[in-house]
Amino acid sequence: MSSALAAHPSPLAASLEPLLEPICRRLALQDFCLLPAEQSRPLLQAFPGALADWPAFQDSWNHLQQDKFMADGGRYRKRLHATLSAEPASRQARAEAHRPHYQSKVYNPLNGGVPRHFEPIRNDILLGPSMQAALGLGCAVFGKVSPYTPWHIEAHQFRIEARDCRPGWPTPEGVHRDGVQFLMMMMIRRHNLVNGATELFDLGKQPLASFTLTEPMDISLVNDERVLHGVTPVSQLDPSREGCRDVLLISFRRR
Repeated sequence: MSSALAAHPSPLAASLEPLLEPICRRLALQDFCLLPAEQSRPLLQAFPGALADWPAFQDSWNHLQQDKFMADGGRYRKRLHATLSAEPASRQARAEAHRPHYQSKVYNPLNGGVPRHFEPIRNDILLGPSMQAALGLGCAVFGKVSPYTPWHIEAHQFRIEARDCRPGWPTPEGVHRDGVQFLMMMMIRRHNLVNGATELFDLGKQPLASFTLTEPMDISLVNDERVLHGVTPVSQLDPSREGCRDVLLISFRRR
């Protein structure tokens, strides 16, 4: 960064910096950080557009496609996917050509080992202010913790459904790592459900934390190199109505 740029930080950088410092410190010290909605919302609103398309963003989870790569035969998961990248310390991700999602069997013993071709996230959603704010926040936090790293980023819109008195499994592969450096998980909507607790463990599988993302914009940040994660199955609160858990997962891997 040039001295001129350092002397005159952008309004975005100036407004975010004091808010990011304690979050990055917590993430660096304990390898995870929970941001309840009342804390994450001001961070997201620091980005251009201030969530102006949030209703359409939230509604886009009603248009996800069935995940056809479930080795357990389950039909409880829908998703869309996007590939992006970011330069070191950038506060903005750029969209890349759509490509398959791949995890090895080491990280995903259930569904890994094959390229999974998911339908892409719609451009109006991917490029809209809500998604860009979420991506920007991830870039800001992880870029501050690891400032010299160029990122390969993948965004996943997930819906887990519970219906007909059958549970939905947010992490059917069990407690695991994703094989990346950092994860950002943001609750979008939760309807007619019980359970769905996020559980974090160290690499020796000793418990670190357990919490449930419930409110829109509740966010969990995780160092995937040092923390295992899983989410308990969700079930219908009212058995006469379907339940769903809508989450945005953004992964950051060294490029």
